[in-house]
Amino acid sequence: MSIQTTAPEPLAPVPFTIPSAFETELSNGLRVVVFDDPRLPLVSYRLVFYSGDSHDPEGNTGTTSAMASLMVEGTENYSSKELAEKIERLGASLNVGASDDFTSISASALTIYSSEILALMAEVVFRPTFPEDELDLYRRNTIENLKFQRSQPNFLANEQTARILYGKHPYAVISPSAGDIERLTRESIVKLHAERIIPNNAVLIAVGDVDRESLLEEIEGHFGDWGRGNIVGLDSPKPPERNARSITIVDRPGSAQSNIVMSNIGVDRSHPDYFPIMVMNQVLGAGASSRVFMNLREEKGYTYGAYTRFDMKRLSGEFEATAEVRTAVTGDSIKEFFYELDRIRTESVPEEELSDAKAYLTGVFPIRAETQEGLTGLIVGQQLYGLPADYLQTYRDKVDVVTIEDVKRVAAEHIHPDRIAIVIVGDAGEVLPQVKEFAEEIEIFDTDRNPKELSQFETNDLIADVDVTGDWLLSLDFQGQAVPVKLILENSGDTITGTLETMLGDGEVNQVSINGNKFSAVAVSEIQGQPMELSINGKVDGDSMSGSITVSIIPEPLTFTGSRG
Repeated sequence: MSIQTTAPEPLAPVPFTIPSAFETELSNGLRVVVFDDPRLPLVSYRLVFYSGDSHDPEGNTGTTSAMASLMVEGTENYSSKELAEKIERLGASLNVGASDDFTSISASALTIYSSEILALMAEVVFRPTFPEDELDLYRRNTIENLKFQRSQPNFLANEQTARILYGKHPYAVISPSAGDIERLTRESIVKLHAERIIPNNAVLIAVGDVDRESLLEEIEGHFGDWGRGNIVGLDSPKPPERNARSITIVDRPGSAQSNIVMSNIGVDRSHPDYFPIMVMNQVLGAGASSRVFMNLREEKGYTYGAYTRFDMKRLSGEFEATAEVRTAVTGDSIKEFFYELDRIRTESVPEEELSDAKAYLTGVFPIRAETQEGLTGLIVGQQLYGLPADYLQTYRDKVDVVTIEDVKRVAAEHIHPDRIAIVIVGDAGEVLPQVKEFAEEIEIFDTDRNPKELSQFETNDLIADVDVTGDWLLSLDFQGQAVPVKLILENSGDTITGTLETMLGDGEVNQVSINGNKFSAVAVSEIQGQPMELSINGKVDGDSMSGSITVSIIPEPLTFTGSRG
């Protein structure tokens, strides 16, 4: 029996063709796009308006999202509950939401119920009542959600990143404040609805098993008499110019990990470099086989995942490199990010890497169009961002023609390590000594956006590293209960290792790092037969210790105190 020692030749590309959609426009300016997809007896509708959260009236942040949420919470003919029950009986869906640039009404149903769901779309467009009791419930739920957001490192990082990159541009605000929500009034929402939900600032897209002529008649019947409105422009000053790196730390004392976001202003979605950028980013950090992932996770073991992306909006966008890493390796992780960012800009990508990136992008594109929802998303994106009429038909060809020189050029033009904004959410006392070499401009905030004095975090350099070895008897606070834990640390040559003993099992302690009177470590254990990694952060004061243990299955760190036995 012979054994094959070389990889088989790749299969020939699967042919992919997609017809063009039918486009027309009603007399009131509403654009209509119909794509007949008879593969399944389903239909999907999207009615999208070219205004979103970034178009909130001055002093009324959050009004667009509130309007969108409340459009399905009561109309002239249905209460919130009645509308939900009617949609459920049809086995359909109907949702309204807002993003930075758009407000979208999305609906889907079996083809036999397409007329009913289209009529319900018209109901929420023309006859929402915005009941006071639903608005009050929206306020209370949103304020509670805002409190939760402020406990999430990703939100805190994105909040600071948007502020730094966009300055006075509307994209600088990613969420309203509790005060903004409390100031919402029914009158302001009704006024916004009348001004922004207008046909000449919208596109209606239908994808699925439809009869085009019959559907166009229905659309004319529901939306043909809709009166035009005045399109409100967006005052969008340019993002501020950056000429140097900066570091912003959001302090979360005792955090076992650092959330890193490194970013600079990128490009909008319609930029002509879109395809070379996508190929370049696929090589750099878009997936699990990309350079930053292989470096920071597979080679260094700093994180579960590291990625890069270009977030392209209608008016602008940003490049981001992100990772969640152990606190002790925050500085080392940023160093590796810079290594990869410099390499992609200055060195030519090997032909094999380029071919793999293009093969992935051209291979996954048809898969996205296999489902009706995926196909609808592609068509919606084409329409909203004003992409060429043959965008879907020529996608794979435009990926295929990207060259090694294109990749190097767009990396150099759109990634700027020398003036990148570094945002870190983590323990400022632990993080600052590791990262201050990367930028002269450094600022620190608490989780409520209040600035903190830099000087209070610059003491560890003056403290000699403490002795953390010994048998530590700790009391862990778990849901108000004191849980005994034993931490044993000992010298093992040039490193410190040990064990962690708990009532649920024991674990091996390694990756111990000491910075003055603070230390961090990782314990690998089994809990109910499942491997589990615990991150330990502690502070030693003589024979006393305090700190926290973070476990992935528990949302917040568990605090502890104890003493050396």
